[in-house]
Amino acid sequence: MAREVLVVEDEPDIRRLVVLHLERDGFRCRTATSGSDALREVKTAIPDLVVLDLMLPELDGLEVCRRLRRDTSTASLPIIMLTAKSDEVDRVVGLEVGADDYVGKPFSPKELVARVRAVLRRAHPDPASPVLSVGPVTLDRRSSNRPGASFRGSIS
Repeated sequence: MAREVLVVEDEPDIRRLVVLHLERDGFRCRTATSGSDALREVKTAIPDLVVLDLMLPELDGLEVCRRLRRDTSTASLPIIMLTAKSDEVDRVVGLEVGADDYVGKPFSPKELVARVRAVLRRAHPDPASPVLSVGPVTLDRRSSNRPGASFRGSIS
């Protein structure tokens, strides 16, 4: 089943560009044009990931991110900030508020799609995969299925 991405962007051309590339890559997209709309959309149905602009009407992206992180139902929702605010201090603040990744404008649509895939891979690992990685711990279930086998993972 296709993963769903909520694209929160008030600029119509950028919103259409992001949606076009995500949908071409197999994602389903919903959109919001303000911070308040974004919070309403998330309450309606929690997406698999949010692409969030910082400079939004009503509530800015930082406040949207803060509110999503405070709510237990969305605290672990993956968020990628996509914004023209790309100074180091802006990136640091965005990541400290709770973004999982930060992409500055202008941006490469292909790179954004790759980052969406990477963040989703970390947030929702494939349960069928024999290798499970969480933070610095990697467990290869193929080597621990045998009776008497010991842990054969690695800590990076």
